[in-house]
Amino acid sequence: MNSSVAVEKPERRRLTEPGRKTRDRIIEAAAELMFHHGVGGTSIPDIQAAARVSASQIYHYFGDKRGLVLAVVNFQTDTKLDQQRPLLDNLDSIDALRAWCAKAADRQDAMGCAGGCEIGSLASELAETDPSARTDLSASFDRWELPIRSGLARMQARGELSERADVVSLATALLAAIQGGMLLSQVRRSSTAYRHAVSAVIDHIETYVVR
Repeated sequence: MNSSVAVEKPERRRLTEPGRKTRDRIIEAAAELMFHHGVGGTSIPDIQAAARVSASQIYHYFGDKRGLVLAVVNFQTDTKLDQQRPLLDNLDSIDALRAWCAKAADRQDAMGCAGGCEIGSLASELAETDPSARTDLSASFDRWELPIRSGLARMQARGELSERADVVSLATALLAAIQGGMLLSQVRRSSTAYRHAVSAVIDHIETYVVR
């Protein structure tokens, strides 16, 4: 008889309401610290102090720092996408694409173009060192790209975008422009690079609009 017992991952345990609030507080504190100091520059004691919890609570909910990092990736993805709604769910016109990207540029300006993209920053640090995090980050970018692709597909279905347009490639190009533009804007402390990059891709998408 197989006597092995399945052990639930810490993040999947059924939580009480106080437990859920504690877990959320730990993730939010870790996300803030990791955004400003990087994953490598954020220690468990740092997170303990910021979240006002014990080390045993962190290990109880996440198993180890790696488990907490994966939770932070998911948290930052959910937060980033939620910030962009409802625009993100209605990217089915050239004007909508421009308005969405302009709002993101304005947000960068409001932050002094410091910090960069929350998801992109995690990706640059973790992609080559943590395979599980890289997989989760790839899924995060897929979630970000999907609304762009869906919006373009709706335009195409309505006959507003030429059948020649490869909506998958165009959506990837726009997301790449967003990420590259954010990085240059962070380095230069100006949203100009971001605005130019996304405008160039949207201008290209517009060449497929049926007149």
